[in-house]
Amino acid sequence: MSKKLIVIGGGAAGFFGAVNAARLNPNLSVTIVEKSRKVLSKVRVSGGGRCNVTHHCFDNEILAKAYPRGGRELRWAFEQFDAQDTVDWFTGRGIELKTEDDGRMFPVTDDSATIINCLKEEGQKYGVSVRTKTKAISITPKDDRFQINLRKAKPLTADYVLVATGGYNRINAYEWLQELGHSIRQPVPSLFTFNFREKVFSELAGISIPEVSVGIKESNFEYTGPLLITHWGLSGPAVLEASSWAARYLYDREYRFDTQVNWLYPKTKDDVQSALKKMREKHARKQVKNKHWFDDIPARLWEKFLELAAIDPSTRWAEVSNEEIHELTQQLVNGTYNIQGKTTYKEEFVTCGGIPLDEVNFGTLESEKIPGLYFAGEVLDIDGITGGYNFQSAWTTGWIAAQGIGGR
Repeated sequence: MSKKLIVIGGGAAGFFGAVNAARLNPNLSVTIVEKSRKVLSKVRVSGGGRCNVTHHCFDNEILAKAYPRGGRELRWAFEQFDAQDTVDWFTGRGIELKTEDDGRMFPVTDDSATIINCLKEEGQKYGVSVRTKTKAISITPKDDRFQINLRKAKPLTADYVLVATGGYNRINAYEWLQELGHSIRQPVPSLFTFNFREKVFSELAGISIPEVSVGIKESNFEYTGPLLITHWGLSGPAVLEASSWAARYLYDREYRFDTQVNWLYPKTKDDVQSALKKMREKHARKQVKNKHWFDDIPARLWEKFLELAAIDPSTRWAEVSNEEIHELTQQLVNGTYNIQGKTTYKEEFVTCGGIPLDEVNFGTLESEKIPGLYFAGEVLDIDGITGGYNFQSAWTTGWIAAQGIGGR
């Protein structure tokens, strides 16, 4: 007699878990219940509608370091299903992926529909049923089975349940899982941009710098990478990585803190001060606004640094004092800005928090508290930095849960 699996959540982890469980066990009846009108909605919008499937990192030791929460557990989970396995899985179904300069991997079509259609076709091939606009409100264990209670619909029964609802941003949204005996780590936002208290660079929105360091004052959080100036503050990979690793620290401070930026990383204060003094010697008659040696700093941004250092842009280099060189050096390598607030980064909203990882068997993703109950994706206390890492953890945990269920 066939067994039944109900997957709660039709996102990347839930759908991947469903289709692989159905493929592994032909006698398994699989149904996905999704509360919204469409499945795979985050897949559709990710990467600007192109779907950042994974990251081109095939060393699992390094790959696991991209996860502020869950890296230790994923290090071994990747031995079961890693980035190369993701590439192979999609390639085996006719989907070719490409790698961009920053390591992000996309379908060559540059269209997330390619990934969505592949997953839906796989679901149809193995008889996975999909019910949208169907919200699960609670799970009741009953005689070695489960009753899944739905809003405005008859309950469903199942032998196994895979919870892949994604991350909630409010802890009370997890109450139905707490009722099963699981504890919840407080969910807080991850992957967000920094909003200035005063719009220091608002007229320069759109300017990007290829390599900076971004630190959070009075802490050990410091990260390097590209930076983007926005109308409201700072964004780009360096800021997003800082926001991810410091997610709980910044939440506790209500997103009020000082950030420090070295706009010329990896140059040091001494490097920059020495360069500025050489410019004063070699270009004494040039106006400071017209001549500098820092190729990555656009002219408009250079003039802003002069303004912040209180140097008239029409001043000739010969007239720049040592004190002014010192202040300009500070603006370039240790610019300090007061942050008050955050903005979600595009559609990449991610939360840290959820089901604690020590309450789950990471070899199967089965609950340590309730046999037959499984978890995958962001409902777990796992989150990665931007760049395809969060989808990779979704594929990995969905795969492992499918193995645990389909192999029973």
